[in-house]
Order: sequence, then structure tokens, then C-alpha cells
Amino acid sequence: MLFVQRRLGRGNQFFEMLKFRSMRVEKNDQNGDRSTARDDDRITRIGAFIRATSIDELPQLINVLRGDMSVVGPRPHALGSRAKNKYFWEVDGQYWQRHSLKPGLTGLAQVRGHRGATEREKDLTDRLQSDLEYIAGWSLRRDIQIIAKTLWVLRHENAY
Repeated sequence: MLFVQRRLGRGNQFFEMLKFRSMRVEKNDQNGDRSTARDDDRITRIGAFIRATSIDELPQLINVLRGDMSVVGPRPHALGSRAKNKYFWEVDGQYWQRHSLKPGLTGLAQVRGHRGATEREKDLTDRLQSDLEYIAGWSLRRDIQIIAKTLWVLRHENAY
């Protein structure tokens, strides 16, 4: 089943990101106040499989075709996302710089393994540093490398 999540994109503008539903409808957290964790009680059995294999992200190809997202770029976060009970922008003021580009289906942070729950501030800062490095050193060659590396991390221990 397809559903829509509201996310911040380029220029801090909202867009509707498409995903396959992997969580129970009655336990949905649209704002992202609660990060998905390993053995999360909100995830359905089928949802666990599609999340572990990144199949839940496939509808975002429609977002790419619509122009809301890119194939490569910083992954869009839920607005209520937190790291150690702080909003992401409270952890690091540079957080908003990641919105200078369209969000991507994959990115440098993902291929480096920085995905999953943000239980510690370091979980966010590792992602953020990768995003900022990507933005500062963008090239078509690097995008192609990230796409190729993504194929190796579609199934990842932090994909839950």
C-alpha cells in the first residue's frame, strides 16, 4: 500500500514523499517523533522485509520524476526527527545546509552505512558530515559512484 509522508526538501520547502507502507496504520508517526528502531513494534511482518531490502523506497522514483527529489542527495528526514532527544537542527546548526540540494533516494551517508535510528547525537553528525561533504564536492562522477555503491548496501544491518 502506498502512502505519503511530508518532508522538507530543497530550500526548506515541503513536498510529499511516497513510500510503501511498512508500519501499522494505527501506530503511524507522521512527524517522525519516534525513530524507527530494531524490533520496532510498529513494523508489520511484510514491512520488516520491504524495509530490510529498501523496497519501501521504490515509490520515491515517482518523486524523482516529479522533480521533488534526485537520485543522489541527502536523504529527507521527518521534521520531528531527533537524536538523543534533540531536534536535528539543535544538535548541529549546519543541519539546514543539507537542504541546499534536492533530497535523494540514496546518498553518501547511506553508502557509508549511516542509516537507521539516531539514538546518539553522533548518529546524526556522521550523516550530516557526509551530506555536507557530498554538497561541497558534488560531481557527476561521484553520483555514479554512489549509485553503484548503493547496490551493495540495499540490504544493510541498519535498514529496519
